[in-house]
Formats: sequence, C-alpha cells, structure tokens
Amino acid sequence: MITMTKQWIIQPQNPQLQKTLSDALGINLIIAQLLINRQITSVPEAKMFLSAGMASLNDPFLLTDMDRAVTRIREAQKKGEKVLIYGDYDVDGVTSSALLRRLFNHLGIHTVNYIPHRMEEGYGLNQEVAEFAKSQGIHLLVTVDCGINAFVPIETINAAGIDVIVIDHHEPEGAKLPPAWAVINPKRLDCKYPFKNLSAVGLVAKLTQAILGHLPLEDLDLVALGTVADVVPLLGENRIFVKNGLGIIERTQKPGLQALLEVSKIAGKKMKPYYIGFILGPRLNAAGRMDSATVSLDLLLSDNPADAFALACSLEAHNQSRQKMQSEVVEEALAMIEADEILKAQDIIVVAKPGWHKGVLGIVASRIVDKYYRPTVVISVEGGIGTGSARSIDGFHLHEALSSCAAVLENYGGHKRAAGLRLKHGNIEIFRQAMNDFARAALPQEKFIPTLGIDCEIPLSVMDLNLLEIISSLEPHGEGNPTPVFCSKGLTVKSPPSLLGRDTIKFWVSDGLKTISAVGFGMGSFKDMVKLGGKVDLAYTLSIDDWNKAPTVQLMLKDIK
Repeated sequence: MITMTKQWIIQPQNPQLQKTLSDALGINLIIAQLLINRQITSVPEAKMFLSAGMASLNDPFLLTDMDRAVTRIREAQKKGEKVLIYGDYDVDGVTSSALLRRLFNHLGIHTVNYIPHRMEEGYGLNQEVAEFAKSQGIHLLVTVDCGINAFVPIETINAAGIDVIVIDHHEPEGAKLPPAWAVINPKRLDCKYPFKNLSAVGLVAKLTQAILGHLPLEDLDLVALGTVADVVPLLGENRIFVKNGLGIIERTQKPGLQALLEVSKIAGKKMKPYYIGFILGPRLNAAGRMDSATVSLDLLLSDNPADAFALACSLEAHNQSRQKMQSEVVEEALAMIEADEILKAQDIIVVAKPGWHKGVLGIVASRIVDKYYRPTVVISVEGGIGTGSARSIDGFHLHEALSSCAAVLENYGGHKRAAGLRLKHGNIEIFRQAMNDFARAALPQEKFIPTLGIDCEIPLSVMDLNLLEIISSLEPHGEGNPTPVFCSKGLTVKSPPSLLGRDTIKFWVSDGLKTISAVGFGMGSFKDMVKLGGKVDLAYTLSIDDWNKAPTVQLMLKDIK
C-alpha cells in the first residue's frame, strides 16, 4: 500500500535515556534511541541485545515443568520406551518436530513422528491419534506447537495408558491446563520464565539445552528457521537464536537444507530473515497447504543428498501450485469486491465462495488487507460449511470481534492480527453484518488510514557509511525489531524524478549540506508530485548504493509528503 496516504507516527525521543545508554555502552545516540523504541531501556538489556551471545540464554529449568519433562524423557530413554512426536504442519511445527527427533535420536530413543493433515484432520491434537499411538506401542507422546488447549484429546490419550508432554507457545485458556504429565509453555500463568515470546522450536531448543547441558550449534539452523517463519519478536532469546543461527543455515551440513537452498536459488548467499520469511518458509509451508507437511519434515531429517534433492524439488512443485492457486483465488476475490460497491465500502470485508482451496485463504486475506487496508475474512464453502481465515489491521482485535459473533460461528480461534473460523453457509451474511456492526463501534474511521512508524527524524548531513555500519549492529531485523525507519523534512529536490523499470522512482535530494539519492520501489505514482527545486518530506530506510562505483549511502523510500 505504498501509494496510499500514510499517517506518520514519529516515536517520541528520550534524550536523557539516550545519554544514559550511550555513556554506559559507548554507543551512538541514534542507536540508543533505536533501542529505546524497541522497549530496550536498561543497560543490561541493551548489552544483551547488542552482543546476542549464546552465553546469555536463560536457564531452561526456569520453565515450569521442565524438570518433570526431562525426568520423564530420561525414564523413556532408560526403559527403551517408544515416543511419538506430534507436531503442527507449519514451519515452526515442522522444525520443532525435526529438532526433537534429532535430540531423541542422540539419546537413542525410538521415535515416531506424526503431523496431522491440514485438510483431513485440521489444526491441533486430535483424539484419533490415541488409537494410532496405541497400535504403534507408544508409551510417551510429546506435542510440539500445539496441545495447550487439547483437554479432551489428552484425556483420551491418557486413558490409553500413554503419558503426554505438551510443548506449546500458544495462549492457554486462562489458568486452565490440559491433564498432561508436563506442560512447557512460558505463557502459562504460573510460569515465571523471563522471556515469554519463544516459538515452539525455541522451546524445543530449551528442552535440548536442559537435557544435554547445551544447545548444539549445528542445530541452530532449525531454530532460526522456525523462529523467523513463525513471526515471533526477534528480541531476547529469539534474537540470540536467529543472529547466531543465520550463519549456520548458510553453512548447514543437513542435506535437506542444502538441497532447499539450492532449489530456492539462494545457496551461497548471506542468509537474512527475508530469505527465511519469503523464500524458504513458503516452500516448507507449501507441502502442508497443498497436501501433507510430512514431505517438509522428511526433507529436514534427510541424511541422503539424492533423496533430499528429490524432496526439495517436490516442495518447489508444491510451492508453484500454491502460488498459482493463490493468484487465482486473489483474482477472483478482488473481482468480487470491485463488482460490489456495498461490499467494497464496508468496514470489514467478508468474501466467500465454494471451492476455494483452504490452504491459501490466509494469504489471500493478507493480499486484500494490503490493497484495501480493511480487516478481511476469506471463506471457502464446502458441504454447507464455510471455513475462513481472517487478517486484521492496526487497532482492530480480530479475536475480540469473532467473540462478539460467536453465536453464529461453529468454532473460531486466533489472536489480534490473524484468526480462523468455521460457520454454516447460511450464516455468512449474518456474520458479515455482525462483524461490521462490531467494527462500527470499535474502529474509528481514522484507523482506516495506514500508519508508518518512524524511529526518529534526522538530518541528511549525519548520514555516512559509518552510521550505516553502526545501525547494522541491530540486525537481524524482523518482527519486534523492524528495519529502522527515519524521516527528513524540508528537503530540496535536486534532480527531476526518473522512472526505473516499471514502477520505481529515483531522484536526488539535499538539506543544503549533503546531497543523497532516493529510490522508491513501487512508488512510480509519486513521480508527478516530486518537482525539481520543490520541497519534500521523506520517510526511508538506509542502504548502500555500490552499483558500478564506490559505495555511498542511499535512501530507500517508504513514503513521500
């Protein structure tokens, strides 16, 4: 939505705290403010953030029930019991399953993996797995990335004589916990663990740390992969895992990851969260969206290069099918919206059609949010039942909205920005009306203007390669630690804007002391408002321009006023 008018929200500056952090750590004042903007306000926190050393990891036994889980797993090891790992079908669930399998293999524990089929079984632990586990001679079942609210399934599994350990990072239902042998979840109300935002693979890493006394560095590739793909904040222990794990992905010894990097055409590149979020993650997710996520798990666990390459090619094919199907559904959904002025004008966009593939609904909802900046629900109807995925905008709590419509829903779940739901086909129109009624009361019209968070206003004259290098100490960027956005106001346009490619604009600006080039991808529509000699306010991130010349600082535009 780069051409849509944005409301700039410049973070309040804190000169006193800037100076405290700057003096204590010997850091630039701009870096100090960037840390403050990320809620890192104490010297120890800032020191840990900047160093991101493995030695800063918390004691895993601070997690409630970690001692019980370790004791039970050691018992399984001693008795030669068979263990079932039950994981979710997304990247976090698959990497968690792979990491736990590697730990159990190291301990000599006989392990079976199980990942439910998205279309046939749906999300989470189901009761039917009790019968499967019993038939396999399982004594212990460990859930990863699911299970925190699976009360009835765990009772059924217990009744079959099988113990359960839950490793999950999703929100529990208040103080209520499932009847498992151990429940490892930093979000349980009685858990005093200092970092609450670990992904499931991060929790399996903590279990590994607890059992082995350390986390094998060669497995940080799996931890970084699942952490970035699950879009948890890249702060605290998540930052440590990812900052140290990106390099491990680059030089991974796992044939499966090597093959995936090769097939994705990023082998040999410096690994960034972007590559995980937009290249590796979608390929690993594609198997679970289009068919069974077991293919992704088999890839991560493969120790045979030829098999690994074949599995990676299978994921590539699944991803291409997903992209094609996604494009078709996006096209159909946008056409429906454009053809219906009433639907287009509503505060909440709800679109439904029989036959849309359930595996792409969430991605389609995100694309519609990008275009119209409205909370969106996309529903596929089959057999009289609609299955939907919802995505939101800043300031609108999806889970609260769905709770207000609970009477017309079969079930629902999720959080502030993303959710899923099921409802009867005949209730879709009632649901659309109820969601819009809720929005009218809960969402002021100004919330429909997209916002752009800006870290601080700085003059062009302070920008040089040294500043860019200092700012790079905050990498890796991602959720919770976004790439810093700056703004400079009242700049003079020093060159007529030129169009590069189809929709990229480039021009030069000056503050009277320094002249710098500015590039805006997807911002061709701004060309006519940028006049030679005119004044502009720019919001941007910083990058290096080294195309056929010595490197210089360049502004990567986010908005123009």
